[in-house]
Amino acid sequence: MSDLQIGLLAVGGVVVAAVLVFNWIQERRFRKQADAAFRTPAGDALMQGGVPAQDSRERVEPSLDERAFDADDADVHVQLSGAVPATPVEAAPSGRAEPAPAAAQPSRTSAQAPAAPAAPYDELIEYRARIGGEGVVASALAGAYSQTRALGKAVRWAGLPAGMSAWEEFQPWRDVRYQQLVVTMQLADRNGAVQEEQLAALCDVLQTAAQANGLRLACDDMVDALERAQAIDRFCVDVDVLIGLNVVARGEGAVNLARIVHEAETSGMALGADGVFQLLDSRGEPLYALCNHDAEPFVAGMVEGQTSQGVTLQFDVPRVPDGLKVFDGMVAFGRRLANEVGGILVDDNLRPLTDAGIEKIRSQLQQIYERMEARGVPSGSRRSLRLFS
Repeated sequence: MSDLQIGLLAVGGVVVAAVLVFNWIQERRFRKQADAAFRTPAGDALMQGGVPAQDSRERVEPSLDERAFDADDADVHVQLSGAVPATPVEAAPSGRAEPAPAAAQPSRTSAQAPAAPAAPYDELIEYRARIGGEGVVASALAGAYSQTRALGKAVRWAGLPAGMSAWEEFQPWRDVRYQQLVVTMQLADRNGAVQEEQLAALCDVLQTAAQANGLRLACDDMVDALERAQAIDRFCVDVDVLIGLNVVARGEGAVNLARIVHEAETSGMALGADGVFQLLDSRGEPLYALCNHDAEPFVAGMVEGQTSQGVTLQFDVPRVPDGLKVFDGMVAFGRRLANEVGGILVDDNLRPLTDAGIEKIRSQLQQIYERMEARGVPSGSRRSLRLFS
């Protein structure tokens, strides 16, 4: 390699290093500005909802220890602070400050008015962007709202109307002015972890909208969010289990579908438009499903004499609350179906399910549910339904 080439490489390295240092400095400067926009200093109407503050402490944001998804099962604990409200307004302790003159004392009502509650935000599974300003009409952000709905991950918008103390779902078609907005993107679902391009696109769309309306924008750290997304996705893959039990005919026979349908309807199962029976909970969420082995879906009032090679009961493990109880109910229903049609209950490998085999499945389920509980994602919870969708 010639001296010229070595010199050019050295110059190039210096230029790259200078660019990286410049970008780092700019990023730190922007973060400080963004953080300052969302602190709760005295008299900051943006974060206090119009209530004057008497305390200059900063608001403490919810925190998450990412190790909650990567530690061993025996030692793991989800470390969530929960939704932490903004620092409440506090009266000065007795004996620590001189009372103000009567004419300058604020009214008792205004001094003790509560600060606005924290925005709805799931710190475990969501990435957050915050928007603040003097107020913006909802319709001004309609374009940004529509764009964020097409980024490939679930996006939620919450707004704090001007002069109000309760957050609400942002609705761009309403005639309302918002003083604060929080936009979140889910970090993972059954399609995998969120990608850097999706988070960057979210912030780009919001940045454009914020600049157009004279608002301030603060996006959470993207690198940390991507690491959390990968950890959440690995955990979800480990516990995302679908259990199938089959009722098949003995020997070369077939099962009577009319009897199967009668038992399903008698047990309170509902027939969906896709030809699959489902047992629903009080929320309308499926507990387990019953489908036909053959390509032909179930229909109401099956003709007597219609048969099939068998039927399958399916149990979506992470989406079902009180899963062990539901699994026991599905096993009992499967055995009842087998007795009704003179068939046999088997696993996915067509091996007869004995009591020992069922207990083994139960033990595996117990381990899965303990892991989900330890990581703050109880089976069938709202958070679980969002992750496993």
